[in-house]
Amino acid sequence: MQDARFDKLAFLLVNYSTALKRPEKVLIESFDAPDEMTIALIRAARKAGAIPFVQLQRARISRELALAIDARQLDLTAAHELARMKKMDAYIAVRGSNNISELADVPIDRMKLVAKKLRPLQDQRVQKTKWVVLRWPTPAMAQLAGMSTEAFEDFFFKVCTLDYRKLQPGMKALKTLMEKTDRVEIKGPGTDLRFSMKGIPAIICGGDRNIPDGEVFSCPVKDSVQGHVTFNAPSIYQSTGFDNIRLDFRDGKIVEATSNQTKKLNAVLDSDPGARYIGEFSLGCNPYILHPMRDILFDEKIAGSFHFTPGQAYREADNGNRSQVHWDMVSIQRKDYGGGDIYFDGQLVRRDGEFLPRQLRSLNWTSFR
Repeated sequence: MQDARFDKLAFLLVNYSTALKRPEKVLIESFDAPDEMTIALIRAARKAGAIPFVQLQRARISRELALAIDARQLDLTAAHELARMKKMDAYIAVRGSNNISELADVPIDRMKLVAKKLRPLQDQRVQKTKWVVLRWPTPAMAQLAGMSTEAFEDFFFKVCTLDYRKLQPGMKALKTLMEKTDRVEIKGPGTDLRFSMKGIPAIICGGDRNIPDGEVFSCPVKDSVQGHVTFNAPSIYQSTGFDNIRLDFRDGKIVEATSNQTKKLNAVLDSDPGARYIGEFSLGCNPYILHPMRDILFDEKIAGSFHFTPGQAYREADNGNRSQVHWDMVSIQRKDYGGGDIYFDGQLVRRDGEFLPRQLRSLNWTSFR
């Protein structure tokens, strides 16, 4: 029996997030997600007049391929998939995970090679198509969230089908403020960070990019970042868990990086020259996501958080940094996580995770209680 929640979510992804229309072509990519959800997306796309294409992915098979993959195979794979993506108008990815560490034993040089060779495909998807990406609830995700499977599924569908229109006025005001701002200061436990974002656009993510959504992002001027930052949300990157990451900056570059996996952390940051510079600064404001669960599509939207991203800058908010890495690292500044302040041009705009200017207060999670 088809779950009505699948249909509701598929309707949101097709009609709001990607706004599919006749006769647009959409690639639906399903990673370890139920066939019923893929079917719901096919039906929703057809109802909107779009033409659905489907690719099914399985993490265990991806791991086996990656273990001994070489440049020739990746070149052919990338050329084939890029040619298809160039014919698409939209992309919807549903990404489940039965084991978030499935790729943990793939050698890091293989992971770097995969990221490098498939970068043109990702650039085509992000820059040339309408797109939305979401996780799929699994027992493994429920375990990371410290919840029962049933409770996590209820949480997932509540978060993912949020009426994002309620966030739009506050997000538009935050975008305007960020685009007027030159100097940013962030202070908190283990954090004293300063940078400029003068002249760089701010982008609203209100249900039309990732699901769940709820952030406004910009980018620091590449060589302006000074000071240090500590991230109190745990992170997963290339199937490895990282905790208590601290980055020290000088003239925009990460000159020192430590964590519980310091060697692996620095190996990622040494992937290419751009990996030691920042490609994104963002403020999270999804009122239903309050605690980290080692899943970046959720954690980067945590109410009262910010994330700072070593690596590739998005073209919409670009400081010129290029890298095969794009690693969103999250710090939560609500009181229950130690607090913290954010200043724009000397004005305190957020304290302990709550926005202070009147036009931004609708973004505070307390406004949704």
